[in-house]
Amino acid sequence: MNQHRFISLLFCTAMVFFLISCGGGGSEEKSTTDTTTAKTDTTTASTMATQPAASTIITTPQDMMVATHKVKDFAKWKASYDAHDSLRTAGGVHSYVVGRGAMDTSMVLVAVKVDDMQKAKAFANSPSLKKAMQQGGVIGAPTIKFMTMVFQDTGNVSTDLRVRTNITVKDWDKWQKVFDSTRALNEDNGLKLRAYGHETADNHKVAIVSAVTDTAKARAYFSSDLLKKRRIAGGVVGEPQRFMYHVVQRY
Repeated sequence: MNQHRFISLLFCTAMVFFLISCGGGGSEEKSTTDTTTAKTDTTTASTMATQPAASTIITTPQDMMVATHKVKDFAKWKASYDAHDSLRTAGGVHSYVVGRGAMDTSMVLVAVKVDDMQKAKAFANSPSLKKAMQQGGVIGAPTIKFMTMVFQDTGNVSTDLRVRTNITVKDWDKWQKVFDSTRALNEDNGLKLRAYGHETADNHKVAIVSAVTDTAKARAYFSSDLLKKRRIAGGVVGEPQRFMYHVVQRY
């Protein structure tokens, strides 16, 4: 009888040991799985965090046609402009920016991207464009410039106020070197560079577009001796011509 009890006790002890062993194995497997999952999640998060942000800077030269003109009624003109998008596409140009004068709201600036410069020049002189402008209430002949923009910053800024500065330079390469070396100075004085380039047929004719982040600073800077010295160092001829406008739409 005692022998039977001893065998039963031994059997129960063996079963308990077996069950404990199985339970321990299960916990270890779960722990390993959880650790692997945690490592995967951490790796994914790390990969997402280290992905570089898309650059907003474009340095590939972009041909553009820029027109400025007066209109009788801006709202009427804008509706007519948008209705003639197919006409621009047929002429090899594509809407980019529409601006409205800050000082004179009847003044309009239109910048379009150009696929083919010769085709765009033909379009600029076409009867169809002249008719469309008449329908939109354009007053007088527009000023049209064909540009090659060598720098653009397409990132968002906190203001829609822009200033376009047209200058004439003695030597494009010399001017560009001086201008690029002092961009931070412009930002310190309320001007954030958005684009610059030169006329397609004459790189002595330069255009600069800046966002005006501080109007008071920018106006003071325009008339400062510091900027005058910079223009002299860059070989600027004569006085700059500026046009302030608000961006109405970017396409």
